[in-house]
Amino acid sequence: MKEIRIHGRGGQGSLVLAQFIAIAALEDGKWGQAFPYLGGGGERRGKAIEAFARIDDKPVRIRCKVNRPDYVIVQDATILAEMDVTLGLKEGGLVLINTDQPADRLGLKGVRVKTIQAEDIARRILGRPIMNTALLGALASVTGEISLEAALTAVKAKFPGQLGEKNALVVEESFNRLAEAGR
Repeated sequence: MKEIRIHGRGGQGSLVLAQFIAIAALEDGKWGQAFPYLGGGGERRGKAIEAFARIDDKPVRIRCKVNRPDYVIVQDATILAEMDVTLGLKEGGLVLINTDQPADRLGLKGVRVKTIQAEDIARRILGRPIMNTALLGALASVTGEISLEAALTAVKAKFPGQLGEKNALVVEESFNRLAEAGR
């Protein structure tokens, strides 16, 4: 089982990102699970929240927070100053961060870190800084846990029509950007 913990802020679409991951897993013939942890008042816009996703080749029966993630996604790099996002990260795990800073400037020692300017991609293509589809494409690219095709299907199912097509462009651009940079 692969477990993913997402750190974001209320209103950034952390739960939607987790849902996209689970739906893409299902599209790939795997099992997926997604859920939030809002904590004390975490549902407020701007408050730090966590969301979780699990992917497995067999049914996912466990229903608790992800404390030992294989992957961590950080939607807002300012969260790095508030908490240790690497807490419990499995050996060989990966932290994917939405930031314009290079990985070596973020102060995360002893872990693999990939960065992408997901918010900028979303703002340019969608006209809004909602970066969850960009991070979906980036996750697919750097981990291979979900396919690009499954990620595109998940996004288009949630957002039909022109909005879905634009979000698909966001997924593809972020996937390709990190593929070009190397896994």
